[in-house]
Amino acid sequence: MSTYDLLVVGSANADLVVAVDRRPGAGETVLGSDLVVHPGGKGANQAVAAARLGARTALLARVGDDGHGQLLRTSMESSGVDTSGVLVGGAPTGVALITVDPSGDNSIVVSPGANGRLTPDDVRAARELFAAAPVVSTLLEIPLDTVAEVARSLADGARLVLNPSPPAPLPDEVLAVCDPLIVNEHEAKVILGTEPGPDPEEWARQLLALGPRSVVITLGAEGALVADADGSERVASVKVKAVDTTGAGDAFTAALAWRLGTGERLADAAAYAARVGAAAVTKEGAQASYPTADEVATL
Repeated sequence: MSTYDLLVVGSANADLVVAVDRRPGAGETVLGSDLVVHPGGKGANQAVAAARLGARTALLARVGDDGHGQLLRTSMESSGVDTSGVLVGGAPTGVALITVDPSGDNSIVVSPGANGRLTPDDVRAARELFAAAPVVSTLLEIPLDTVAEVARSLADGARLVLNPSPPAPLPDEVLAVCDPLIVNEHEAKVILGTEPGPDPEEWARQLLALGPRSVVITLGAEGALVADADGSERVASVKVKAVDTTGAGDAFTAALAWRLGTGERLADAAAYAARVGAAAVTKEGAQASYPTADEVATL
């Protein structure tokens, strides 16, 4: 039996959030609300989301030896995340500057800080974590050569879930082990290196041709599409009133990765993940918005 249900390798940021009537354009200044600081970062968000659902979760990440780093460690530990793989030092903790408008949509700028110092050597030194996890989830808020080392470090039979955000072209050795590669339309365009086809089914066919074993395309209010060598299937969204979409994609990815590890079909895992993501947008913040399994069951 594995020690963990899910190992997340990724970023941990302090989210500095300001609510605005509208997000500023280039060269424009707008006034906003008082600043609020939340624990965030795609890696930490995924780890907390999975742990809150009941998954035994560990995180491999790097934070600074500062107040933001302590905020993140406290949030993760209080949610039940194993933080033995969270390294400290090398640079200040990463920071995300977030503006949220009344519709719940956001704009985000990330200063990577310590996330940029999570190295391939750190991954190799964490082999005991990799040996104990049947599913590993990662993302691109850490260096790409570190992500490549994650792909090489999977235990026999382990599954890699990759959300390439922020998007960048991926090496073939990484694409070949993604199961699934999770993208939205913008990320699909960057990974493909060209304008995607006329519909999500065509995007999926183009992405699968690059090598991943399966693909999930998130479609916002339209739900998601899952695809593998056997075909594609649409997954419906859950209708809710959105308050803040920050971190909802991370909750979706975490829930999907965890449910795949339990043996669920990709489409069933994506349907559950869509419910988790929907629950997350009904509350403010990222980690503070993540539901428990009982809360998901009420949707």
